[in-house]
Amino acid sequence: MFIAKKGRLALISAVAVGAVVALAGCASSDPLGSGSDATSATDTIVVGSQDYYSNEIIAEIYAQALEANGFTVERTFRIGQREVYLPELEAGGVDVFPEYTGSLLQALEPDAAGGTSDEIYAQLEAALPDTLRVLDRADASDQNSWTVTQAFAAKYNLTDIESLKNVTEPLIVGGTSVLETRPYGPAALKEKYGIETAGFTPIEDGGGPLTVKALVDNAIQLTNIYTASPNIKSDKLVALSDPDGLFFADNVVPLVSQKIDDKAAGVLNAVSAALSADNLVSLNSESVNDQKSAVDIATGWLEQADLF
Repeated sequence: MFIAKKGRLALISAVAVGAVVALAGCASSDPLGSGSDATSATDTIVVGSQDYYSNEIIAEIYAQALEANGFTVERTFRIGQREVYLPELEAGGVDVFPEYTGSLLQALEPDAAGGTSDEIYAQLEAALPDTLRVLDRADASDQNSWTVTQAFAAKYNLTDIESLKNVTEPLIVGGTSVLETRPYGPAALKEKYGIETAGFTPIEDGGGPLTVKALVDNAIQLTNIYTASPNIKSDKLVALSDPDGLFFADNVVPLVSQKIDDKAAGVLNAVSAALSADNLVSLNSESVNDQKSAVDIATGWLEQADLF
């Protein structure tokens, strides 16, 4: 399936250079703008990503793996949230996108039943429009969580989401604007557990450094941070356990258009087979703590996984 590692150094270098150029070109305020005719080329696979560093790393892994197997790839990274990129995928403007099974299912069907990882995957397959499909899911997941500081957890003996009822001070939630209306958002805390929140502070960096700083500084007391974030350990945070399944399992999965043939699907499935939960935490740490580029992180992981 994959090209042998021997003799790949020149190609890896070319991929990295090409990716840097493509990423620079995606820095405009409208990454889905019509300034390039390449998007509509039938022999080009357009790989997209959310405006989230971890998602961009996975998208870059997909892009480099496809290029290593002879596909022409265009990168359209940092698009934004699902409200923006899902219509583009359905319209055929993007062909490959790293997604998360539970979050995508809830975006498509807010009243989805949930269940085990397998059940969520099956429900997701059924919920997708005919123009899209998901390939094999990875063991890696970037699970949503309600997160507090260790100090706040110790003060109120917080262990799981329901234990937030122990909090006796105003509980301010912070996060991206869309968090306020997510199926697991503040309204769900009140409806499911009777937990009252005192306000919502929009912080638009997707659980990044601004969100973490607001949490650590006690400007907010509760936020949604992904469990694969290296900040969970480095900033002494606690992801509250979720025994009731408020958050669905969120395995990483390629969401693809009809353009993706069996060969391309095989490449992406091989990536999913190799991408573990620990891998994803390490990849995120390389981005956040080591300040490496998505291009370098992806290249290093593909070499280590022997997928070049």
